[in-house]
Amino acid sequence: MFKTFCQKLHSNDPFITVEITPPHGASMLPIIEKIKNSGVSEKIAGFSVTDNPLAKLKMSAILSAIKVQQEFKKPVITTMSMRDRNKLSLQSSLLGANDFDIRLILALTGDPAKFSDQPEVKGVLERDSSLLLSIIYRLNNGFDYSGKELNPKPKPIYPFAVSNSYAKDYNTIKKRMVKKLNYGARAIITQPVYDVQNAKILLEIFQEAKEESIRETSKEAELIYGQFPAVRAKTVNFIADNVPGIQVPKKIIDEMNLATMDGKEKEEEVGFNISARILKSVIKINPKVHLMTHNRFDLCSKLIESL
Repeated sequence: MFKTFCQKLHSNDPFITVEITPPHGASMLPIIEKIKNSGVSEKIAGFSVTDNPLAKLKMSAILSAIKVQQEFKKPVITTMSMRDRNKLSLQSSLLGANDFDIRLILALTGDPAKFSDQPEVKGVLERDSSLLLSIIYRLNNGFDYSGKELNPKPKPIYPFAVSNSYAKDYNTIKKRMVKKLNYGARAIITQPVYDVQNAKILLEIFQEAKEESIRETSKEAELIYGQFPAVRAKTVNFIADNVPGIQVPKKIIDEMNLATMDGKEKEEEVGFNISARILKSVIKINPKVHLMTHNRFDLCSKLIESL
């Protein structure tokens, strides 16, 4: 399963993953039922699971990933946030996850603890996501962070990282890509991309980052375009106004705002058509896409069918 996933990622075939946000509750079963009803699991390479996004309380990402992976027999990219763990906890979690064959790890610094819905919660943040990438690099060589040999050694861990999709100066994005590749990232998932030219620039600077990286593994690293479907005008406007590192073209915002004048059904129809158009365009440039839809698995399934 793990080997097949990695082979597909490094091939020229379409590669699509779908994000899952665990529940604010004690059971994954309702989400698993939604996935089953959508039929999306048969159309994708694997899933990803978020780790308390926006510092809001959700079920454990690792335990949720185990549940999903065992249920669907599909690999799960499991997010680990630096916000909530020190290096001891990170290593312990990685070793335990490894025994359950959770070996695709997305390293995030994490949203600030000040956004949390939990009273007076404080972030750990010993360092940014480069610390987690460096821990994974050591584990893959059979040693813990302090240099002590592990017995038994963990099965290979495949590290993912993230990147903004837009900046006024794209060199800032490229520098961060180089840093993450140097720390061992094997694939980088971007923030949502809404523009073909943006997608082309990202792929271009990613190729440059691979050339500049000192790490041999970076030569085969992959770029994965994030896609957050534009099905609601409110969401598109919020992203455009409040989320740094993403650019939504004015044309899309105008299309969505006009569609809302004719009711929710028209708004969703126009939004779906825009999202399908973007997905088709970017997948021609680079056939690797990560869908983020707040657990709208039916929407993911329809978008994939539109390709």
